[in-house]
Amino acid sequence: MADDHSREESQIRLEGQLLIADPILNEGIFHHSVVLLSEHSSEEGAYGLILNNPAGHLVGEFLKEDEYAPLARIDVHIGGPLARQHLTFAALWWNAEKGLRFATRISAKDAVKHTQNPGTLVRAFVGYSGWSEGQLEGELRKNSWVTAKPTQELLGCSHDNTLWAETLRHLSAYHKIIAESPGDPFMN
Repeated sequence: MADDHSREESQIRLEGQLLIADPILNEGIFHHSVVLLSEHSSEEGAYGLILNNPAGHLVGEFLKEDEYAPLARIDVHIGGPLARQHLTFAALWWNAEKGLRFATRISAKDAVKHTQNPGTLVRAFVGYSGWSEGQLEGELRKNSWVTAKPTQELLGCSHDNTLWAETLRHLSAYHKIIAESPGDPFMN
């Protein structure tokens, strides 16, 4: 039976899914986070970006050259706890047949090109979220994350602290209750 369980786990593919932090992750960088998993395999681990953790800076504060002017007003987000010394970009767009499409770990020059595509959302990140082989699967077994397929509305939502509740609210009645509960129910 253990072989069946590990075979099932190795077939889990979450690339392109959202990881929504369960309320049990109530402190640290992942508190109320919504992570876009852009890479995932049970054998190699996972790579993602926290979409709703603005750093309070704009790209123009860091890239002042004229060629990057189309990126100047883009908010910089903290994508996760790893490699926070690097500024990278991601582009997100909706495809009617395939759903959310994305390009992550792109350069500033590629990000400028993506800004010219109508309907494409370009985001800047310092850091990323990463999991080693089997680590994310262990966290999922502990119910630390809720997984969800992104909807087109993701592109129009504010990517700030309201995104967590907004994303949960649309999953089910149970998740709507969680999204609308106070941070500390004992303070109610």
